[in-house]
Parts: sequence; C-alpha cells; structure tokens
Amino acid sequence: MTELNVSKLSFKDRADEDKPREKLLLQGVRALSNAELLAIILGSGNTEETVIELSQRILASAGNNLTALGKVSINQLVSDFRGIGKAKAISIIAALELGKRRKAEEQTVVRIKNSKDIYNAFYPVLSDLACEECWVMFLSRSNRIIDKLRISQGGVSETTIDAKIVIKEAVIRLASGLVLCHNHPSGNIYPSVQDDYLTQKLIACARLFDITLFDHLVFCDSGYYSYADEGRL
Repeated sequence: MTELNVSKLSFKDRADEDKPREKLLLQGVRALSNAELLAIILGSGNTEETVIELSQRILASAGNNLTALGKVSINQLVSDFRGIGKAKAISIIAALELGKRRKAEEQTVVRIKNSKDIYNAFYPVLSDLACEECWVMFLSRSNRIIDKLRISQGGVSETTIDAKIVIKEAVIRLASGLVLCHNHPSGNIYPSVQDDYLTQKLIACARLFDITLFDHLVFCDSGYYSYADEGRL
C-alpha cells in the first residue's frame, strides 16, 4: 500500500484544522501563527507553493519580523515572490498599516510626563520610515499636547532643521514647551554631533521666548535615545 505523502496534498485536501480560515473559526484568531494570518490575507499561493508556504517565505525574507515587513515596498513584494501581484502586495501593506494604527490608538497620549510618552506619541508617524524626518511637539504649560508638526524630511542619513521655523511655529501656537523628535532609519539609537549642535541651538533660541525644550528624542523602531533622560538638557 502506498504511503500517503501529506506534504504533497493540495491545500483543499488538508484537514480543516490545517486551513487558516477554518482554524480561526474553530480555535479563534489567537491560535493562528503570523504565517497563517498572512495566508488569509493572500488567499492563495502559486503553482509551486501553498499559501502557507508562500506566507512563511515572505515572513522569512523579513527575518520573521512584522516591523521589518512593514518597510518592504509593493514593488519589492511583487518582484521577489511568485504569485504576489500588486493587489496582494497592497493587501499586505494595508493590513500591516491597520495593525500600526490600532497600536497608535491604544497608545493615545494627551499629556507628556516622560520620554516614554513622547515615544508612544510619535510611534505612529515615525515607525517604518525609510527616510529621516524631524517632528516637533508643542506643549502647553501643563505639558498637554497642543500640536505635532513635521518640520523637515531628508534622506536615509540626515535631515536639515531650521531653528527659526521651529520657534516661529511655537510662538504661533502660544506653546510653553517643545519636544523635538527625529528618526534614524539606520537603527543607530545614538545622536550625532549634528544632533547635539541642533539641541543646544534650539535650547538657546527657545529660551529667548520663554519656551522650554522638554526633550529631544532620537527614534528607532527598537527604542529611543532621550536627551532629558541622559541629563543633557
């Protein structure tokens, strides 16, 4: 009698508990792996891989890290994976963005108490970026958030910031405090010499208008560097 080769079974022939949609219905969404959740989004694989196998390979290409996968472009997904067209690639990117926005809603911050609050407030706008951006948060006297504004956007290694523009926007909003935050797409959490210079310049300029620089954060997906926490303000 010929032994049944389970690995060669078509996706339709597998038991319900091995199919992600059916598994979700039977066991709940938390029982599914990342690959199984991605398989539901994709819906089908290709002629050589089941949808689960394709999903596993896509995740493996990003080191099985959802944050890293969120940085992959639509064109890259289409070119690197057989069976992934623009529609499926867009579905992947959209699903990851929904996850990020859900996390942002759970971390809504209205008053700044510490550097962790700042990191959580900027996570929705600075995570997964391929280029460096600099943002300013404007605070009331009680450290409530008045507004957040992107003041510059640069390349992969640096961005240019004009302290005069920062102070102008703070005065317009009658802000009593400022928070500066910029990302390092390289993943290097430590500030550069230019970051140090900008921090000291902004402190001096803000002081002329009775405005306090509350903190300056260097943002990475894995964490952050806080000038205030390091006693450098």
